[in-house]
Amino acid sequence: MKTTRSSDPERRLLILTRRRITAQVAAVFTLAITLLGTLVYCVVADAQDATARRDLAVAAMSAPMDHPPPCVWLFELRADTVRRSPGAPEGLPVRETLDRVAADGRTRVDVAEVGGHTYLVRTQRRGDVPLQAVMDLYYPVTERQRLLRTLCAAEVAALLVALLIGQVLARRAIAPLGEALDRQRRFTADVSHELRSPLTRLHVRAQLAARRLRREPDPLLVVGDVDRLVTGIGQLGEVIEDLLLSTQLRQSRRPFGPADLAALAEEAADAEAARAGQRGVTIDLRRDPGDHVVCGAPSALRRVISALLDNALRHTSTGGHIWVSVCSGPQTVQLSVRDDGVGLDPRDGERLLVRHVGAPHTGGLGIGLALVSEVMNAHGGAIDVDGRPGAGATFTIRLPRAAPDPAPHLSRIGLPAPAAAERDEQNAGGDRLRPRRRLPVVLRGWRSVLTRANAR
Repeated sequence: MKTTRSSDPERRLLILTRRRITAQVAAVFTLAITLLGTLVYCVVADAQDATARRDLAVAAMSAPMDHPPPCVWLFELRADTVRRSPGAPEGLPVRETLDRVAADGRTRVDVAEVGGHTYLVRTQRRGDVPLQAVMDLYYPVTERQRLLRTLCAAEVAALLVALLIGQVLARRAIAPLGEALDRQRRFTADVSHELRSPLTRLHVRAQLAARRLRREPDPLLVVGDVDRLVTGIGQLGEVIEDLLLSTQLRQSRRPFGPADLAALAEEAADAEAARAGQRGVTIDLRRDPGDHVVCGAPSALRRVISALLDNALRHTSTGGHIWVSVCSGPQTVQLSVRDDGVGLDPRDGERLLVRHVGAPHTGGLGIGLALVSEVMNAHGGAIDVDGRPGAGATFTIRLPRAAPDPAPHLSRIGLPAPAAAERDEQNAGGDRLRPRRRLPVVLRGWRSVLTRANAR
């Protein structure tokens, strides 16, 4: 059973807000058109009524009995005998009104319904003779009905146009909110995916360190595991900082520096060694001679290699192998991650790089490889996917090779985590520690405690 609507309250709220804006805009337009149509109808009807009364008054005063204006008939009452104009309709005049005017001499103007027709009746005295002038209102009434139908049709058309305009305005008004919601979800998905693998590695290392600490009599033997925990936590802090700055990476190109892709691959392979050992998977690293330096953000490139290794581990069964190779050409540096796992359909290569798609059998969110593609685009690189079902898969990234720098310099990637932390503290003036460096400092203190305990 589908639960899309109930599981997406923010999206439903945006849709409801857009509909409300559309309805409000349509209501304002409809009300304005209705008021305008009502005003036009009242003005036209009033003008028609005034013209009919004026023309009928003129006919009653001066029109000849035998030749009245069109659609007007005259009736005179002489000695209880009614004289009428030629062609007068049956049922006219209105004798009751004519007798009243003959009795009191007051002028009367009425609207009468006779024989299914509507007439404007003016009864007055012309000299000493009571006279009744009757005008057929068929054409004015027909014109009003035509005007009313036209106004109704215009109202319906205006309502449709108002709905369309309201929809456009509502979409434009809600679009920034929708984009903000998408960015929020994108960031949440990125954080969830990017922290999963580092936290898994740290959990495995902490378990191994705890087991060795209970088993080994000498605490110094656990110092190596603690050092790896320190390095892993430092890299986790870099991942968090890089995610917080991901908006800047998308909006403007961040300043890149030289990064040794082979060294990053060694770090990533060493970081995944414990998890691979638990799964019974072997990771082999092969690097060609020479330097493999690219221009980029080391933390982002480390995320790329980590995502590729994580993807290979999740699709390789026990006893499988993962091969990581790094080689350089005249213009590019190439890194390949190949496994002998479940493989993939070559036709799904492009789909795997689309966010929230991923491989159909993984059950994940389909974010890791999409992040790899995004980082490659930001670095001016490319990623290729190849494989066969049941025969493993190969993911290859290519990055532009960094231009040689004649001046000697220290690359941040070459510094160990403690030295990098000390350098960051010096650059910051020593007044505070960055949040991502506090845990490594605490663990270094733990290592010192273990050393002093062993000396005693």
